[in-house]
Amino acid sequence: MPDNKMVSNVEEGRILVLERVFDAPRELVFQMFKEPEHLKRWWGPRGWEIPVCTVDFRPGGAWHYCMKCVDPNQGEFYGMEAWGKAVYKEIVEPERIIYNDYFTDAEGNVNDDLPSSLITMEFIDLGGKTRLVNRSEFVSAEALQIVMDMGMLQGITETWDRLSELLEGELK
Repeated sequence: MPDNKMVSNVEEGRILVLERVFDAPRELVFQMFKEPEHLKRWWGPRGWEIPVCTVDFRPGGAWHYCMKCVDPNQGEFYGMEAWGKAVYKEIVEPERIIYNDYFTDAEGNVNDDLPSSLITMEFIDLGGKTRLVNRSEFVSAEALQIVMDMGMLQGITETWDRLSELLEGELK
């Protein structure tokens, strides 16, 4: 797998698997997913910011956030807010994070009209580099298709690009 290029595939029609190698140690990549001050610097596609980000990083805890489009060039998306929540199921630092991922409102109430997923993130030590494997398991192929149609693949690609750029800056 080439460095800094995301590879994606779908398993069983309802599991999206994303992989990418980051040119940074596993402990640093993991840390970027656990602290709000880091997440605010890179989470979300280009042109989006995280004005709200609270993290209770423990099994049973939650990460609640708001992504807001701040780029006027994104047309109808400009000013839009998208709220989400991760409820952590398992954390094995710095190897794995498993959580349920939901679309929510500003109060953290789950939006049952949009698909939720079970996310398993594996951080694999490659001796100074890290392979991140993200498995998003949806209840059905239709649920996965809904988020794909919403632009999830482009959004996560841009998000991980921003993470890669931040990690490069951290290591200089």
